[in-house]
Amino acid sequence: MDTSIIIKAVLALGGAGLVLGALLAVASKIFHVEIDPKVELIREFLPGANCGACGYPGCDGLAEAIAKGEALSSACVAGGSEIAEQIAGIMGIDIKEEKVAKKALVCCGGGKNEVAHRYIYDGELDCRMAQQIGKGPSLCSYGCLGFGSCAAACPFGAIIMGEDGLPLIDWKKCCGCGVCVEICPRGIIALVSENEEVHVLCHSHDKGKTVRSICKKGCIGCKACEKVCEFDAIHVVDNLAVINHEKCTGCKNCVEKCPTNCITVLLESPHVHPKKQVVTKTVN
Repeated sequence: MDTSIIIKAVLALGGAGLVLGALLAVASKIFHVEIDPKVELIREFLPGANCGACGYPGCDGLAEAIAKGEALSSACVAGGSEIAEQIAGIMGIDIKEEKVAKKALVCCGGGKNEVAHRYIYDGELDCRMAQQIGKGPSLCSYGCLGFGSCAAACPFGAIIMGEDGLPLIDWKKCCGCGVCVEICPRGIIALVSENEEVHVLCHSHDKGKTVRSICKKGCIGCKACEKVCEFDAIHVVDNLAVINHEKCTGCKNCVEKCPTNCITVLLESPHVHPKKQVVTKTVN
């Protein structure tokens, strides 16, 4: 065997490797992008859920935006005030006022035993799929469909389906990311402040006669709540009671007056499932 051929091949490959290595070294210098060390520090504090509630493409995108001053230190709703303070420290910013945390609330009290159905749904357990078949099996076209799309989508495991077919949200786990709000085809899940005590657990805009015929817990637009409120904090708009939480004092007069129990109040320690939080009165 001619060893000179082997030597030439090795030298050729070695030379090519040196040339390519030099080109890569030059390219790395030319195209080198400086990474702000703050980005990595901020990223370490973010939860890594990549829920998108902040409006940026994942936690990496948010970390870059905060480091550039394009997003607030408190932009991560999943992280809460504790992480916001840590990030503010990295950025050298003082957080003077903490935002009141928001939690998800299912604005519907019509479980499977309270609402009449037009047919038995036997398809995929997904609210969006059920909605496409005759607008769902429930006669109420506004209420919860009960197939758990919100529970399946929650990145923090904060939602389970209750025995009555309604989602139960654990406020200890809920980070207010809004994923469940986005996925609900009926739009009955809302983000509410923890200091808002009174809520209307109904989303229907049907007239009272229609609501009475299909749901035991729906708002019938009777205006009894509106008449009893001394602070002008609740009004019936388009057949549905609406609370102005800026005016609401939590006196609970509307809760006591509501004939269908669709107006409820959350307990002072809202760290259990909403079904256990809700205080209702017995209708005589």
